[in-house]
Amino acid sequence: MTNVIALNVPTRILPLEARITALVGCFAQSRRIGADVFWLKENAELLNILESTGQPVAPEALQHHVAFYEQAEKRLRFFPQYYRFLLSLVLDLEDLGMPGDTAQRMVEFAQQEGLAEAELSDLQRAEARRLMIRRGVVSSDDPGLDDRLRRFAGRTGTFSLPNKKAAYELTHISFYLSEYGRRDPMLSVEGKLSLHFAGLTAFLDQNADLLAEICIGLRYAGVVPPSIWTDWLKGETMGFEIEEGDHVPLNDDYHEFLVCNWHQSVAGAPMFRNPIKAGRMRFERHARPTALREISQLMLSLDDARSTDWQIMRNKMAPNLSPEARDVLDIAAESSPEFDAFFEGFARAGQA
Repeated sequence: MTNVIALNVPTRILPLEARITALVGCFAQSRRIGADVFWLKENAELLNILESTGQPVAPEALQHHVAFYEQAEKRLRFFPQYYRFLLSLVLDLEDLGMPGDTAQRMVEFAQQEGLAEAELSDLQRAEARRLMIRRGVVSSDDPGLDDRLRRFAGRTGTFSLPNKKAAYELTHISFYLSEYGRRDPMLSVEGKLSLHFAGLTAFLDQNADLLAEICIGLRYAGVVPPSIWTDWLKGETMGFEIEEGDHVPLNDDYHEFLVCNWHQSVAGAPMFRNPIKAGRMRFERHARPTALREISQLMLSLDDARSTDWQIMRNKMAPNLSPEARDVLDIAAESSPEFDAFFEGFARAGQA
């Protein structure tokens, strides 16, 4: 009689530099065409992560972007509305090792044309300032910009409610004011608490994309995120499925894949540990049931019976939630000492 022993042989992965080269090639040449604004977005996001985390990028990886780099200045003059994407790409390429000084001329052109003055959003003005100062150019004279951003961040009540747009803006305030972890963003106690509240909402929603950005924003602000969040993100990061093929669809979870791996690096862990090969790739994370909608609908139905006291509401809500939603809610409550304070706003008691 023969005993058959099944061995779980780990999938072999390329060395980090080779994985990065494959990723850069995929986004630069295999997913979209360079004339597509989504090409600008995807490549700007990847290169920004590589530059801000100090990853090793081989010369052969940068070769994928030579044609773009050579035309970037011309594209800026014809498409100034995309100046933030274009500046970000060229600045990161040069700082990652691409020879040349095109970024300096592009930044000076953007300043001379007053492109940042066309921005209505403080957040976009902060991004423009951060990009242009990398080549010693001040985008505009706006001494109150940082104070306005910090005031927005310090409004904790905004972030105890589900508001993805505001939460993503909050993370980027931490990114820009900290220069992606290079200095103290000087967020107030309330600003840091806002990040924490937004993280609790993201965890309840099982939104790994947003939670990863929030955990990065917390670390840039000098705050260690709850271990329950970071452990969950680690598992989600390793759970991505990568499909290869010349015709795989691109309506995928590439952004979530990138920011989850970015979080791993900022947390001191290896990044891009998934099996990555050259060519066109699709990145997919299996959807998880979210507890947030079920919890919100239940709380809405309670009307005047809602209370700001989490312990009271816990007993009221538990029998009426699915086991999955109840588990996520309980884990969220255990994850953070700020949960009771968060729940006071989240409950919206007296607002039936």
